[in-house]
Amino acid sequence: MKKLIFKSALYFFLILIGLEILVRIFHLGKDTPTRFLDEHKVEKWVPNQNGFSVTGNRRQNFSEYKINNSGYNSYREFNPTNNKVEIALVGDSFIEGFHQNYYNSIGKKVENAIPTIEVYEYGYAGYDFADQLHLVQSYKNQFNLIDHVILGIKFSNDLTRGEYKVVTGRLNLESPLNRLLKKSKLLVYCKSIGILDPPQKLIYRVKSMLRPAQKVKQLSDEEAERLKEEKDKVYLANFESLVTTYGYDKKRFTLLLDSRITSPMFLSYLKENGFSYIDFSNSFEKTDRSTTLIYDRHWNNHGRELVAKVIIDYLKQIDVTK
Repeated sequence: MKKLIFKSALYFFLILIGLEILVRIFHLGKDTPTRFLDEHKVEKWVPNQNGFSVTGNRRQNFSEYKINNSGYNSYREFNPTNNKVEIALVGDSFIEGFHQNYYNSIGKKVENAIPTIEVYEYGYAGYDFADQLHLVQSYKNQFNLIDHVILGIKFSNDLTRGEYKVVTGRLNLESPLNRLLKKSKLLVYCKSIGILDPPQKLIYRVKSMLRPAQKVKQLSDEEAERLKEEKDKVYLANFESLVTTYGYDKKRFTLLLDSRITSPMFLSYLKENGFSYIDFSNSFEKTDRSTTLIYDRHWNNHGRELVAKVIIDYLKQIDVTK
């Protein structure tokens, strides 16, 4: 019996080793860069990392990333001066661009169309509007040299707070235990394709069973609309609070948004108060090709080309190279 248990354990261990080797050979597990909080309490990636972002059990998306000296995924270093024309793209994972090779990013597409400018991409997954303005304020000496700043904003989730505070949730992923677990590419791969989801769901169900059931109130259409309007007002107040706290240069700053998923109240406020914005909704509506990845709502290469095109048109319109 002992011999059987020993052999079973040995074979199981060897199988795990074999699977680990296969995952590494075929690069099925993604390389997750390390994040940190800098001296200005800005969350970003540890500089000078590189690797591959992988999604899906058959490498449905495989792209290379490169973290520069500033802690952002980019094909270039950020070195603004008074002698050049620089554009900054600031935003969340859509600007970060881990779903596409770093050398074919939105910023690179813009540069290819307007070779006389440099585009700096300050993208980081999870950044909301508070994160973005805090970043700009923290590195104001750098941003003051940049000719134009484009801030990506999604009204439904980027304005949920009216002041900046460090979010520890993502940083907790850098605990010693998590760092140790990430060294196993097999474990990373299993988690990414959902093999570990059933045990987690089972634990959640057990916890739910131990809690008293809560009745979900069904809202009428009028009540749902009223709650939506109240939430929109809160988000608008948060926008005003952040702009007041950090300042906002309306001549150099422009918002990047999709008006299809943006509150009409917010759009009216922007127009009435002189906030310029780039709206890429028309480009997405007119195309007959998919603009997002099959398994993910992030933009695919075509979607990124369309976003880059509206940015290019806007920069030419304001003649940023002057």
